[in-house]
Amino acid sequence: MELLHSRIHEERLVALLILLDQFKNGNKKTQKIIFEIYLKNAAKYVNNWDLVDSSAPAIVGGYLYDKPRNILKELADSGNLWEKRISIVATYYFINKGQSRDTYRIAKILLNDRHDLIQKAVGWMLRESGRGVSKKELADFLEIHASIMPRTMLRYSIEHFSPDERKYYMEKRNKSRHSD
Repeated sequence: MELLHSRIHEERLVALLILLDQFKNGNKKTQKIIFEIYLKNAAKYVNNWDLVDSSAPAIVGGYLYDKPRNILKELADSGNLWEKRISIVATYYFINKGQSRDTYRIAKILLNDRHDLIQKAVGWMLRESGRGVSKKELADFLEIHASIMPRTMLRYSIEHFSPDERKYYMEKRNKSRHSD
């Protein structure tokens, strides 16, 4: 815990990498303990985008893969930036397993978040879901939400679309902004 509670970013990163390795090589009991330690310390010590992005998919997503995922909604509803980011980035694990339901569920909760680190993370997970699971599912989501999505989130989510598709969604967003 000393490394994880360090004031030095790099020491916290090392602590998370150790926890990540122990999680991947641990049994169910060890994984549960690491998951609980992670969540207990997330708001205060997993407090940078790189710390979240390097650990949340495997530890949070990996632990929740075959379990109820209600904690993701709780994290998304949190007032803490890092818990919110964990909630969406953890879904990367599910995306890599061919599941995107939770990505879209959490994206809807975070749709109007004003912080660029949340907007980037949501857009990133939407993009990855569209690439890895279903482009149609992403397109369906964007048809409904593109007009209200923050620009950064939308841009990230459509990076792998064709230029015409990107233009379509950006115009959809811009038209709704001008009709206010």
